[in-house]
Amino acid sequence: MVAIGEGQVTLSDRRTQRSWPVTVAACEVAAFPITQAQYAEVTGERPSAARGDRRPVEGVSWWDAIGFCNAASLLEGLTPAYRLQDDEQVEWDTVADGYRLPAEAEWEYACRAGSNGPRYGPLDEIAWYGGNSDDRSHEVGGKRPNAWGFYDMLGNVWNWCWDIYDAEVYGEYRVLRGGGWSDQQWSCRASVRRRSHPTFRIDDVGFRVARSLTCPSPTSSNCHTRLHATRSRP
Repeated sequence: MVAIGEGQVTLSDRRTQRSWPVTVAACEVAAFPITQAQYAEVTGERPSAARGDRRPVEGVSWWDAIGFCNAASLLEGLTPAYRLQDDEQVEWDTVADGYRLPAEAEWEYACRAGSNGPRYGPLDEIAWYGGNSDDRSHEVGGKRPNAWGFYDMLGNVWNWCWDIYDAEVYGEYRVLRGGGWSDQQWSCRASVRRRSHPTFRIDDVGFRVARSLTCPSPTSSNCHTRLHATRSRP
């Protein structure tokens, strides 16, 4: 996990030509997408179409990712971040210390790592995408990280995020970020938003996890420490 300090990011949507600023609280985000070995260790399942322990897990739905987060939290003695309801609804307990999906603002803030351009480096150096992937996923961490130590933020597999994409138009469809191994250059940019139904399983869609950083008081001066490049290994 990589801890990031409080900051602000401006999200944008090409479809609606809309942009909006979001303040991001201090949190931890995984340096890598969840691998097939990690997913199997927690769930006992190997859903990926292309096998490899160090390759990112794919073929997992948004609901699968939610289930992984809660299961991983319980294994490590953490409070699960999600409360599952009988009517197939889920609530995010924002003060829980367990694993969860990043909000899309957290994802983009971590992806940009202080940069302002469409990417945090030359695409061939930082991402597996349609131009260099040989039509397959690759082991995580094979490309250069961004300035804060995040790998594969662009390319390899799309990342599920917590957020609903546009409830009025697309209902329960959730946000995907980052681009995947089969995408062309225009999809592998920090600002690109894609959507998918939370039950769909796709061979270039995976996820990474995040955790909220808790403190004694929401207004405590020690709550949002700036630890942009500090990595802790769970």
